[in-house]
Amino acid sequence: MPQPRWSAWIRSRIIRNNSDEKTVPKTGGAVFLLPALVPALAKGSRNNIGFDTIFVFHPCSVLRFGSGQRLNILKWDGGQMNWMLEAAIGAVLAAGLWAGWRLFDKKLLQAPADSSPDVSRKTVSVVIPARNEAANLPHLLESLRDQTLPPVEIVVVDDGSEDGTGEVAARLGASVVRHDELPPGWTGKNWALWEGFHHTTGDIVVFLDADVRLAPRGLEALASAREQTGGAVSVVPYHVVPTPAEKLSLVFNMLGIFVFMSPYEANNPRQGLYGPCIVISRADYLRAGGHAGIRSEVIDDLALGARCKAAGIPLAHYLGGDLVSYRMYPGGIRQAAEGFAKSAVPSMAVVSRMTVLLCALWMIGMFLTGLFFWLDWVLAAGFILYAAQLYRMSRVAGTFGLLMPVLHLFPSLFFAAVMLYSLYQTAWLGRVTWKGRQIQLGSGRDA
Repeated sequence: MPQPRWSAWIRSRIIRNNSDEKTVPKTGGAVFLLPALVPALAKGSRNNIGFDTIFVFHPCSVLRFGSGQRLNILKWDGGQMNWMLEAAIGAVLAAGLWAGWRLFDKKLLQAPADSSPDVSRKTVSVVIPARNEAANLPHLLESLRDQTLPPVEIVVVDDGSEDGTGEVAARLGASVVRHDELPPGWTGKNWALWEGFHHTTGDIVVFLDADVRLAPRGLEALASAREQTGGAVSVVPYHVVPTPAEKLSLVFNMLGIFVFMSPYEANNPRQGLYGPCIVISRADYLRAGGHAGIRSEVIDDLALGARCKAAGIPLAHYLGGDLVSYRMYPGGIRQAAEGFAKSAVPSMAVVSRMTVLLCALWMIGMFLTGLFFWLDWVLAAGFILYAAQLYRMSRVAGTFGLLMPVLHLFPSLFFAAVMLYSLYQTAWLGRVTWKGRQIQLGSGRDA
């Protein structure tokens, strides 16, 4: 059988020897080889290799053969130790895959089969904090017009916008509250939510980010879920990601679902809520101290959840499914990096240790298979299984399609880069940046 051209070239340039044992002469330079090339080297005839050192990379070892050392290529198969290490890698990958399934809970928000009398008797108010959201607001406000459970009022809090956000909201029928100056010790969003709440009258208050969209039965489903749980409800919306840059958020989306749906968070006293969509009764909100009690917190949703837990208010989390969706960062990679970085590292401090451990196991497997799937059959099999797992889970998370789960190395690298950026902001600078504001951590004041 004729050998491939690359194989013949390697043999002609490096080894021409029919024996099993090769001698590496000192002639200067070095060559790095993959295990797949090693068999080709063993089929040549004796001659100078022409390199000072040969490095042969294997996922479980790196073999170095220096000048004048004897290299037994045909008999090298990794050895017993390599098999042990391969088994260890396989165990790590299996643990990572199991961790993903353990943390993932497909608990979709459901519209009630029939309109509940308890729900229909409740009045619902909607509060929307908005800073430079003129492009997003029309979509949300129009979706609120078509609700089967109409809100008694929609309050948009214009948080110092410069793009006509308040004018757009007023034109579409919302009540607009504007503030330009923050009181000392407050972050912008916390102040906006607290102010907006005081302009509502409903029994149930729904806090929505401006990029959220609701299906016609969305409010009815949210109110029904809150009545069933008797506490505070938050929803991880279905993420609409039409561009390749937005699809890089896949890992962040999955980890967000893991953290909020994790069975280990139920007993965590610092369990949080998911900020883009929070539903709570007026009485429970005031009992927890509202956003006044967390005025300086950058990660307002996690802090509010912890306050609710401390007040004895149960928390429940759902996936948005076809009822609640959003498009988070249409501005591209820079906007997404800034948005995720503000909470990436700080949020780890309030998540349970078991949830963090399982998330770490899952991520380790992601990186190993994404970077080294081509080196070994164990990693190749892990790569296929991770891609299949990601595809299945991401179908309920957003419009990520098939390509991004297969190319999961790229969202994994994006995740790593954002985590490093978040660490730099929080640990080194002591502040985060969001929507043109630099906020000192723990102070709630512009830097």
